[in-house]
Amino acid sequence: MHNRMSTIVPSERNDRLMYEASAAYCAANNRTQLQELSVEQSLAETLRRLKAHSGEKDLNSRQLATETAMPEDVVEALLRGEDPAASTVEDRVCGRIAALRGAHLASTGKRPSDLVSEVHTALGISKEWARRLLNGQKMPNVPLLHGLADFFKVEGGEAFFTAPPADALNRVLQNRLAKYETPATDPVQALMQKYGVVATDLRHHGTLTAEQLETLLAGVIKSVMPTEGETPS
Repeated sequence: MHNRMSTIVPSERNDRLMYEASAAYCAANNRTQLQELSVEQSLAETLRRLKAHSGEKDLNSRQLATETAMPEDVVEALLRGEDPAASTVEDRVCGRIAALRGAHLASTGKRPSDLVSEVHTALGISKEWARRLLNGQKMPNVPLLHGLADFFKVEGGEAFFTAPPADALNRVLQNRLAKYETPATDPVQALMQKYGVVATDLRHHGTLTAEQLETLLAGVIKSVMPTEGETPS
């Protein structure tokens, strides 16, 4: 009697069906997640849902200020549901670059001159321009902003620097919300593990609902498992 299988080699027909069902299920699931966590979701709604999952656990203002490169008092105001003082795009960009500079120096222990040299090399600009840029004294053009996004490895590219405060915070909080509302394990992989399938060939298909596909996939996996007393081929 075999309760689990170390390896299953299903027939070509079942193999193909499993791929199609799995791929479509994942696609449907991903579409739902993207709809729920789209940028159109307001900060207030993100906060409401996040608090329902973890209370204040994910709302440390100092940590959020670091992740968004915004002043902590701005983050605190947003968490209270208040509107921070108005800011221009230039204010936001220069302020966030300076904040990233400070955080980078603090975390790496580098000297400011070392960071200037690295940005000078990475962006192909003079050291004086790099210094003023990192100090938040000059507004970069779009190519330089893109280069800074790559250099500091921030999410969102140029939008990390230019987004209004509420949008910048919302982006970070939605990532945290996804930990609770997006399954940590691929649902298809979980089903395959449940029924002992180690590997299979899967192809795309998208005509069924997520629920129908999950049922179908479970049925297919069961159909290729050996019954009691059988030996896997």
